[in-house]
Amino acid sequence: MKKARGIFLKNEKEIGLMREAGRIVSLILDEIGQAVKPGVPTMLFEDIARKMCDQFKVRPAFLGYLGFPFAICCSVNEVIVHGFPSREHILKEGDIVSIDMGVIAAGFHGDSARTFAVGEVSPVARRLMDVTSESLELGIAQALSGNNLYNISAAVQDCVEGAGFGVVRRFVGHGIGVKLHEKPEIPNFVPRGLSGVTLKPGMVLAIEPMVTEGSFDVEVLEDRWTAVTKDRKLAAHFEHTVAVTTEGPIILTVSG
Repeated sequence: MKKARGIFLKNEKEIGLMREAGRIVSLILDEIGQAVKPGVPTMLFEDIARKMCDQFKVRPAFLGYLGFPFAICCSVNEVIVHGFPSREHILKEGDIVSIDMGVIAAGFHGDSARTFAVGEVSPVARRLMDVTSESLELGIAQALSGNNLYNISAAVQDCVEGAGFGVVRRFVGHGIGVKLHEKPEIPNFVPRGLSGVTLKPGMVLAIEPMVTEGSFDVEVLEDRWTAVTKDRKLAAHFEHTVAVTTEGPIILTVSG
């Protein structure tokens, strides 16, 4: 596999394998989304993910990764990322829940996240979700060969902050391939004093805005995984795995 500035460049076959991994992730998130409703325990989503990984004969990418104990990250309301599913945590009307899911298929990773509304949610929760999703779309549109990596970051940051929300600094997107986390890091804001890298065909990026209703400051709980907004206001998270190609960005984590 070729490299450019330490970043792996995938060939057409490898991108095809990642497209299949991404398709499976998307189908799992589709199924989880159908199950999101008031009154269900969040462990239900873990059960769905594990069962579908078995059906597709793939491995959940997060389970055991750096000691993470579940196949999904399940983050409710003020939880930004890395939340644990639980049989005791019952969703209620008005919650929002972010599900981050990855699989390993034929040696390659797919990684995607979505935030779901639980029943009817508040106007601010709906707007937070919509802006986060839109910022992802705008970021993906900048994943063009010849662009700077930070064109993606700027598109996300401008959208989010223009809407009056916060962009999380502590967690960022990443390259992805044989490993879950590869170079480069993809911040959702433009770092000061860094030049970024030029995007090239074959780069595959996990772009994942994490957006807060209020302050972007983060607190990690005692389990050393669950990351929450310091002000305990809402957070949303959307992610796609995207290939940079000569024809433009291709989203790999789609169901079709």
